[in-house]
Amino acid sequence: MPEQPQVTSAALRRPDPNQKLVKVFDSEDESEALVVKGLLDSAEIDNDLASAQLLQDAFPGMGGMIILVRQEDAAKARSIIAEYRRPPGAEPSEEPDDDATEELPAGA
Repeated sequence: MPEQPQVTSAALRRPDPNQKLVKVFDSEDESEALVVKGLLDSAEIDNDLASAQLLQDAFPGMGGMIILVRQEDAAKARSIIAEYRRPPGAEPSEEPDDDATEELPAGA
C-alpha cells in the first residue's frame, strides 16, 4: 500500500477569523484558485480558500472560489497574484488590480 504524504502544520495554517480578513482573489475556476492558494502557501502567507457557492441560491451562475488573507498580508499576496497573472515577458504594472480586492469584516 502506498505511503500517505504527511501534511505539515504549514499546509493547514489558516488566518484567524477574528482578525480583519481581506479578499485578494476570486475566480469561478476552482483549479485556478487552488494554484493561487498554492502560491500563497509557498510564500508562507496564511490564507483561506472559501467557496462562494452560497450565492448560487440567490444568483444562479454566480459562484466560484475566493481567497482571504489577513489585512497585513494583503499587499504581499496581491503582489504574488499579480506576478502569477502577468504574461511572460510583460513588465510589472504600477497600478494595483482593485477588482480582486475587498475587505471583509472579521469572522465573515
